[in-house]
Amino acid sequence: MHGSPAVARETLVAALAAGARLAGPGEFTRRAFFHGKIDLASAEAVADLIAAEHTAAARAAAARLSGGLAREVDALHASLDEILEELAAAIDFPDEVETPPAARLVERIAGVRARIAELAATWERGRIVREGVAVAIVGPANAGKSSLLNALLGDERALVSELPGTTRDTIEETLALDGTPFRLIDTAGIRAHADRLEAAGIERSERALDQARVALVVVDASTPISREARDLLARTRERERVVLFNKSDLGRAGYDQREAPERGAVFGSTGHGTTLNEVRAALSSLVVTGETIDLSRPHLGTARQADALLEADRALAYAQETLAIGDPADLISGDVLRAVRALGELTGREADERLLDAIFARFCIGK
Repeated sequence: MHGSPAVARETLVAALAAGARLAGPGEFTRRAFFHGKIDLASAEAVADLIAAEHTAAARAAAARLSGGLAREVDALHASLDEILEELAAAIDFPDEVETPPAARLVERIAGVRARIAELAATWERGRIVREGVAVAIVGPANAGKSSLLNALLGDERALVSELPGTTRDTIEETLALDGTPFRLIDTAGIRAHADRLEAAGIERSERALDQARVALVVVDASTPISREARDLLARTRERERVVLFNKSDLGRAGYDQREAPERGAVFGSTGHGTTLNEVRAALSSLVVTGETIDLSRPHLGTARQADALLEADRALAYAQETLAIGDPADLISGDVLRAVRALGELTGREADERLLDAIFARFCIGK
Protein backbone atom coordinates (compact mmCIF):
# COMPACT_ATOMS: atom_id res chain seq x y z
CA MET A 1 0.00 0.00 0.00
CA HIS A 2 2.82 2.37 -0.96
CA GLY A 3 0.50 5.17 -2.10
CA SER A 4 -2.16 4.87 0.62
CA PRO A 5 -3.35 7.96 2.60
CA ALA A 6 -2.09 6.34 5.82
CA VAL A 7 1.46 6.04 4.46
CA ALA A 8 1.31 9.61 3.13
CA ARG A 9 0.28 10.90 6.55
CA GLU A 10 3.04 8.96 8.25
CA THR A 11 5.60 10.33 5.79
CA LEU A 12 4.43 13.90 6.41
CA VAL A 13 4.52 13.47 10.20
CA ALA A 14 8.02 12.00 10.00
CA ALA A 15 9.22 14.86 7.81
CA LEU A 16 7.83 17.47 10.19
CA ALA A 17 9.38 15.67 13.16
CA ALA A 18 12.74 15.73 11.39
CA GLY A 19 12.54 19.51 11.07
CA ALA A 20 11.15 19.80 7.55
CA ARG A 21 8.72 22.65 6.92
CA LEU A 22 5.93 23.30 4.46
CA ALA A 23 6.53 25.85 1.73
CA GLY A 24 5.25 29.33 2.55
CA PRO A 25 3.07 31.54 0.34
CA GLY A 26 4.72 32.09 -3.04
CA GLU A 27 7.92 30.39 -1.94
CA PHE A 28 8.74 28.73 -5.26
CA THR A 29 8.04 31.89 -7.27
CA ARG A 30 10.12 33.88 -4.79
CA ARG A 31 13.01 31.44 -5.26
CA ALA A 32 12.71 31.86 -9.03
CA PHE A 33 12.91 35.64 -8.57
CA PHE A 34 15.97 35.45 -6.30
CA HIS A 35 17.74 33.14 -8.77
CA GLY A 36 17.11 35.58 -11.62
CA LYS A 37 14.70 33.30 -13.49
CA ILE A 38 11.93 35.91 -13.51
CA ASP A 39 11.59 39.61 -12.65
CA LEU A 40 9.28 40.98 -9.96
CA ALA A 41 6.58 42.10 -12.44
CA SER A 42 6.49 38.57 -13.87
CA ALA A 43 6.26 37.16 -10.35
CA GLU A 44 3.20 39.33 -9.74
CA ALA A 45 1.75 37.99 -12.97
CA VAL A 46 1.96 34.47 -11.53
CA ALA A 47 -0.31 35.52 -8.66
CA ASP A 48 -2.69 37.24 -11.06
CA LEU A 49 -2.82 34.16 -13.29
CA ILE A 50 -3.72 31.98 -10.30
CA ALA A 51 -6.39 34.44 -9.15
CA ALA A 52 -7.83 35.16 -12.63
CA GLU A 53 -11.60 34.73 -12.67
CA HIS A 54 -12.12 35.12 -16.41
CA THR A 55 -10.33 34.48 -19.70
CA ALA A 56 -9.26 38.07 -20.39
CA ALA A 57 -7.55 38.38 -17.00
CA ALA A 58 -5.78 35.06 -17.50
CA ARG A 59 -4.56 36.10 -20.98
CA ALA A 60 -3.27 39.41 -19.66
CA ALA A 61 -1.43 37.74 -16.76
CA ALA A 62 0.07 35.12 -19.10
CA ALA A 63 1.31 37.90 -21.39
CA ARG A 64 3.05 39.65 -18.47
CA LEU A 65 4.77 36.39 -17.54
CA SER A 66 6.86 36.68 -20.70
CA GLY A 67 8.90 39.50 -19.12
CA GLY A 68 8.03 42.08 -21.77
CA LEU A 69 7.28 44.74 -19.15
CA ALA A 70 10.69 44.24 -17.50
CA ARG A 71 12.45 44.56 -20.85
CA GLU A 72 10.61 47.81 -21.56
CA VAL A 73 11.48 49.20 -18.13
CA ASP A 74 15.09 48.02 -18.43
CA ALA A 75 15.37 50.06 -21.65
CA LEU A 76 14.20 53.17 -19.75
CA HIS A 77 16.64 52.28 -16.97
CA ALA A 78 19.52 52.07 -19.46
CA SER A 79 18.69 55.48 -20.96
CA LEU A 80 18.82 57.09 -17.52
CA ASP A 81 22.01 55.22 -16.61
CA GLU A 82 23.70 56.79 -19.65
CA ILE A 83 22.73 60.26 -18.45
CA LEU A 84 24.08 59.54 -14.96
CA GLU A 85 27.34 58.19 -16.37
CA GLU A 86 27.87 61.31 -18.49
CA LEU A 87 27.16 63.60 -15.54
CA ALA A 88 29.48 61.59 -13.28
CA ALA A 89 32.29 61.71 -15.83
CA ALA A 90 31.94 65.48 -16.19
CA ILE A 91 32.10 65.89 -12.39
CA ASP A 92 35.05 63.51 -11.90
CA PHE A 93 37.08 64.71 -14.89
CA PRO A 94 36.07 68.36 -15.49
CA ASP A 95 39.20 69.10 -17.53
CA GLU A 96 38.67 66.20 -19.90
CA VAL A 97 34.89 65.69 -20.13
CA GLU A 98 32.43 68.48 -20.88
CA THR A 99 29.14 68.70 -19.04
CA PRO A 100 26.32 67.58 -21.37
CA PRO A 101 24.45 70.62 -22.78
CA ALA A 102 21.23 71.35 -20.88
CA ALA A 103 19.18 71.37 -24.09
CA ARG A 104 20.35 67.88 -24.98
CA LEU A 105 19.62 66.60 -21.48
CA VAL A 106 16.12 68.08 -21.58
CA GLU A 107 15.50 66.38 -24.92
CA ARG A 108 16.71 63.00 -23.70
CA ILE A 109 14.70 63.18 -20.47
CA ALA A 110 11.63 64.21 -22.49
CA GLY A 111 12.10 61.10 -24.62
CA VAL A 112 12.19 58.88 -21.54
CA ARG A 113 9.12 60.59 -20.09
CA ALA A 114 7.24 60.10 -23.35
CA ARG A 115 7.93 56.36 -23.20
CA ILE A 116 6.87 56.33 -19.53
CA ALA A 117 3.61 58.07 -20.47
CA GLU A 118 2.89 55.43 -23.12
CA LEU A 119 3.45 52.67 -20.59
CA ALA A 120 1.42 54.46 -17.90
CA ALA A 121 -1.52 54.69 -20.32
CA THR A 122 -1.77 50.89 -20.27
CA TRP A 123 -2.60 50.83 -16.55
CA GLU A 124 -6.26 51.80 -16.88
CA ARG A 125 -6.98 49.09 -19.45
CA GLY A 126 -4.88 46.56 -17.54
CA ARG A 127 -6.77 47.39 -14.34
CA ILE A 128 -10.12 46.99 -16.09
CA VAL A 129 -9.16 43.55 -17.40
CA ARG A 130 -7.78 42.53 -14.01
CA GLU A 131 -10.53 43.88 -11.78
CA GLY A 132 -13.48 44.47 -14.11
CA VAL A 133 -15.62 47.57 -14.57
CA ALA A 134 -17.86 48.14 -11.55
CA VAL A 135 -21.44 48.83 -12.66
CA ALA A 136 -24.02 49.74 -10.01
CA ILE A 137 -27.56 48.82 -11.12
CA VAL A 138 -29.66 51.46 -9.36
CA GLY A 139 -33.19 52.76 -9.48
CA PRO A 140 -36.42 53.09 -7.51
CA ALA A 141 -37.97 50.04 -5.89
CA ASN A 142 -39.68 47.61 -8.29
CA ALA A 143 -38.18 49.20 -11.42
CA GLY A 144 -36.82 45.84 -12.59
CA LYS A 145 -33.18 45.97 -11.50
CA SER A 146 -32.97 42.36 -10.37
CA SER A 147 -34.82 41.21 -13.49
CA LEU A 148 -32.25 43.05 -15.57
CA LEU A 149 -29.36 41.40 -13.71
CA ASN A 150 -30.87 37.95 -14.20
CA ALA A 151 -31.57 38.60 -17.88
CA LEU A 152 -28.05 39.87 -18.59
CA LEU A 153 -26.53 36.86 -16.82
CA GLY A 154 -29.00 34.37 -18.29
CA ASP A 155 -29.49 32.99 -14.79
CA GLU A 156 -31.89 33.48 -11.89
CA ARG A 157 -29.23 35.02 -9.65
CA ALA A 158 -31.42 37.58 -7.87
CA LEU A 159 -34.82 37.09 -6.26
CA VAL A 160 -37.55 38.81 -8.29
CA SER A 161 -40.92 39.82 -6.88
CA GLU A 162 -43.69 42.28 -7.68
CA LEU A 163 -43.44 43.51 -4.09
CA PRO A 164 -41.19 46.59 -3.77
CA GLY A 165 -38.17 46.29 -1.49
CA THR A 166 -37.43 42.62 -2.22
CA THR A 167 -33.69 43.27 -2.64
CA ARG A 168 -32.22 44.14 0.77
CA ASP A 169 -28.51 43.71 0.02
CA THR A 170 -26.13 44.13 -2.91
CA ILE A 171 -25.53 41.16 -5.22
CA GLU A 172 -22.41 41.13 -7.42
CA GLU A 173 -21.80 39.03 -10.54
CA THR A 174 -19.34 39.28 -13.45
CA LEU A 175 -20.36 39.54 -17.09
CA ALA A 176 -17.89 39.62 -20.01
CA LEU A 177 -18.73 41.97 -22.88
CA ASP A 178 -16.42 42.16 -25.91
CA GLY A 179 -13.64 40.62 -23.81
CA THR A 180 -14.04 43.15 -20.99
CA PRO A 181 -15.34 41.96 -17.59
CA PHE A 182 -18.11 44.02 -15.98
CA ARG A 183 -18.89 43.59 -12.28
CA LEU A 184 -22.66 44.06 -12.13
CA ILE A 185 -23.86 45.11 -8.67
CA ASP A 186 -27.59 44.74 -8.08
CA THR A 187 -28.72 47.13 -5.36
CA ALA A 188 -31.74 47.72 -3.17
CA GLY A 189 -34.44 49.95 -4.65
CA ILE A 190 -34.23 53.57 -3.54
CA ARG A 191 -37.40 54.97 -2.00
CA ALA A 192 -38.30 57.40 0.76
CA HIS A 193 -40.50 55.16 2.90
CA ALA A 194 -38.65 51.99 3.94
CA ASP A 195 -38.46 49.84 7.03
CA ARG A 196 -35.24 49.61 9.03
CA LEU A 197 -33.84 46.59 7.18
CA GLU A 198 -34.67 47.98 3.76
CA ALA A 199 -33.17 51.36 4.74
CA ALA A 200 -29.87 49.60 5.51
CA GLY A 201 -29.97 48.07 2.04
CA ILE A 202 -30.61 51.50 0.49
CA GLU A 203 -27.59 52.83 2.36
CA ARG A 204 -25.47 50.13 0.73
CA SER A 205 -26.97 51.05 -2.63
CA GLU A 206 -25.79 54.62 -2.17
CA ARG A 207 -22.26 53.43 -1.36
CA ALA A 208 -22.21 51.10 -4.36
CA LEU A 209 -23.31 53.96 -6.62
CA ASP A 210 -20.61 56.28 -5.27
CA GLN A 211 -17.86 53.68 -5.71
CA ALA A 212 -18.84 52.24 -9.11
CA ARG A 213 -17.36 53.53 -12.32
CA VAL A 214 -20.64 53.22 -14.22
CA ALA A 215 -24.25 53.74 -13.11
CA LEU A 216 -26.89 51.59 -14.80
CA VAL A 217 -30.08 53.48 -13.94
CA VAL A 218 -33.34 51.55 -14.28
CA VAL A 219 -36.63 53.48 -14.32
CA ASP A 220 -40.20 52.21 -14.71
CA ALA A 221 -41.28 53.52 -18.12
CA SER A 222 -44.92 52.52 -17.71
CA THR A 223 -45.81 55.00 -14.95
CA PRO A 224 -45.13 58.73 -14.45
CA ILE A 225 -41.57 59.34 -13.28
CA SER A 226 -41.41 59.23 -9.48
CA ARG A 227 -39.56 61.74 -7.33
CA GLU A 228 -36.94 59.09 -6.46
CA ALA A 229 -36.36 58.41 -10.18
CA ARG A 230 -36.04 62.11 -11.02
CA ASP A 231 -33.55 62.64 -8.21
CA LEU A 232 -31.48 59.64 -9.30
CA LEU A 233 -31.47 60.71 -12.96
CA ALA A 234 -30.36 64.20 -11.98
CA ARG A 235 -27.60 62.88 -9.69
CA THR A 236 -26.05 60.66 -12.36
CA ARG A 237 -26.02 63.09 -15.31
CA GLU A 238 -22.42 64.17 -14.77
CA ARG A 239 -20.96 60.68 -14.69
CA GLU A 240 -20.67 57.61 -16.91
CA ARG A 241 -24.04 55.90 -17.02
CA VAL A 242 -26.57 53.92 -19.02
CA VAL A 243 -30.28 54.66 -18.52
CA LEU A 244 -32.96 52.03 -19.14
CA PHE A 245 -36.64 52.92 -19.17
CA ASN A 246 -37.99 49.47 -18.39
CA LYS A 247 -41.41 47.77 -18.69
CA SER A 248 -42.19 49.19 -22.14
CA ASP A 249 -44.72 46.38 -22.59
CA LEU A 250 -46.85 47.94 -19.83
CA GLY A 251 -46.80 51.55 -21.05
CA ARG A 252 -44.63 54.58 -21.79
CA ALA A 253 -45.87 57.39 -19.54
CA GLY A 254 -42.52 57.68 -17.74
CA TYR A 255 -40.51 57.42 -20.94
CA ASP A 256 -42.51 60.25 -22.54
CA GLN A 257 -41.78 62.44 -19.51
CA ARG A 258 -37.99 62.04 -19.78
CA GLU A 259 -35.93 65.21 -19.98
CA ALA A 260 -33.32 66.20 -22.58
CA PRO A 261 -30.32 64.49 -20.88
CA GLU A 262 -32.21 61.18 -21.07
CA ARG A 263 -33.18 61.44 -24.75
CA GLY A 264 -30.69 58.73 -25.64
CA ALA A 265 -31.93 56.30 -22.99
CA VAL A 266 -32.76 52.69 -23.81
CA PHE A 267 -36.52 52.04 -23.96
CA GLY A 268 -37.63 48.45 -23.66
CA SER A 269 -38.16 45.48 -21.39
CA THR A 270 -35.80 43.10 -19.61
CA GLY A 271 -37.75 40.27 -21.24
CA HIS A 272 -36.79 41.38 -24.76
CA GLY A 273 -33.50 40.31 -26.34
CA THR A 274 -33.20 43.55 -28.33
CA THR A 275 -33.36 45.58 -25.11
CA LEU A 276 -30.64 43.49 -23.49
CA ASN A 277 -28.45 43.87 -26.58
CA GLU A 278 -28.88 47.66 -26.44
CA VAL A 279 -27.89 47.70 -22.77
CA ARG A 280 -24.84 45.50 -23.45
CA ALA A 281 -23.77 47.73 -26.36
CA ALA A 282 -24.21 50.88 -24.27
CA LEU A 283 -22.05 49.45 -21.47
CA SER A 284 -19.33 48.34 -23.89
CA SER A 285 -19.23 51.74 -25.58
CA LEU A 286 -18.30 53.41 -22.29
CA VAL A 287 -15.08 51.37 -22.07
CA VAL A 288 -14.08 50.53 -25.62
CA THR A 289 -14.06 54.09 -26.97
CA GLY A 290 -10.65 55.23 -28.20
CA GLU A 291 -7.60 53.04 -28.75
CA THR A 292 -7.83 49.63 -27.13
CA ILE A 293 -4.68 48.44 -25.37
CA ASP A 294 -3.17 45.30 -26.83
CA LEU A 295 -2.67 43.20 -23.71
CA SER A 296 -0.24 40.91 -25.52
CA ARG A 297 2.19 43.85 -25.45
CA PRO A 298 3.99 45.14 -22.31
CA HIS A 299 1.47 46.70 -19.93
CA LEU A 300 1.10 47.51 -16.26
CA GLY A 301 -0.71 44.94 -14.19
CA THR A 302 -0.80 46.29 -10.62
CA ALA A 303 -1.25 49.57 -8.77
CA ARG A 304 2.24 49.10 -7.31
CA GLN A 305 3.74 49.11 -10.79
CA ALA A 306 1.74 52.20 -11.76
CA ASP A 307 2.87 54.02 -8.59
CA ALA A 308 6.53 53.18 -9.27
CA LEU A 309 6.26 54.49 -12.81
CA LEU A 310 4.54 57.66 -11.58
CA GLU A 311 7.33 58.23 -9.05
CA ALA A 312 9.94 57.90 -11.83
CA ASP A 313 8.09 60.38 -14.01
CA ARG A 314 7.71 62.84 -11.12
CA ALA A 315 11.45 62.73 -10.44
CA LEU A 316 12.26 63.36 -14.10
CA ALA A 317 9.83 66.29 -14.17
CA TYR A 318 11.81 67.87 -11.32
CA ALA A 319 15.01 67.33 -13.30
CA GLN A 320 13.52 69.10 -16.31
CA GLU A 321 12.44 72.03 -14.13
CA THR A 322 15.96 72.34 -12.74
CA LEU A 323 17.42 72.53 -16.24
CA ALA A 324 14.70 74.90 -17.44
CA ILE A 325 15.58 77.57 -14.83
CA GLY A 326 19.25 77.41 -15.78
CA ASP A 327 20.70 75.64 -12.73
CA PRO A 328 23.89 73.57 -13.23
CA ALA A 329 23.22 70.27 -15.00
CA ASP A 330 24.91 68.20 -12.31
CA LEU A 331 22.12 69.15 -9.89
CA ILE A 332 19.72 66.82 -11.69
CA SER A 333 21.75 63.73 -10.74
CA GLY A 334 19.71 63.15 -7.58
CA ASP A 335 16.38 63.33 -9.40
CA VAL A 336 17.57 61.03 -12.20
CA LEU A 337 18.88 58.56 -9.61
CA ARG A 338 15.49 58.68 -7.84
CA ALA A 339 13.81 57.82 -11.14
CA VAL A 340 16.22 54.92 -11.67
CA ARG A 341 15.44 53.55 -8.23
CA ALA A 342 11.69 53.81 -8.82
CA LEU A 343 12.05 51.82 -12.04
CA GLY A 344 14.20 49.33 -10.14
CA GLU A 345 11.41 48.82 -7.63
CA LEU A 346 9.04 48.00 -10.49
CA THR A 347 11.22 45.20 -11.85
CA GLY A 348 12.73 44.11 -8.53
CA ARG A 349 16.24 45.52 -8.92
CA GLU A 350 15.69 47.83 -5.95
CA ALA A 351 13.08 45.80 -4.04
CA ASP A 352 13.59 45.43 -0.29
CA GLU A 353 12.40 42.59 1.93
CA ARG A 354 9.36 44.52 3.13
CA LEU A 355 8.13 45.01 -0.43
CA LEU A 356 8.83 41.39 -1.36
CA ASP A 357 7.00 40.11 1.72
CA ALA A 358 3.95 42.20 0.80
CA ILE A 359 3.93 40.95 -2.79
CA PHE A 360 4.44 37.25 -2.07
CA ALA A 361 1.91 37.26 0.77
CA ARG A 362 -0.75 37.35 -1.98
CA PHE A 363 0.27 33.90 -3.20
CA CYS A 364 -1.14 30.52 -2.26
CA ILE A 365 0.95 28.16 -0.11
CA GLY A 366 3.92 27.12 -2.20
CA LYS A 367 3.40 28.26 -5.80
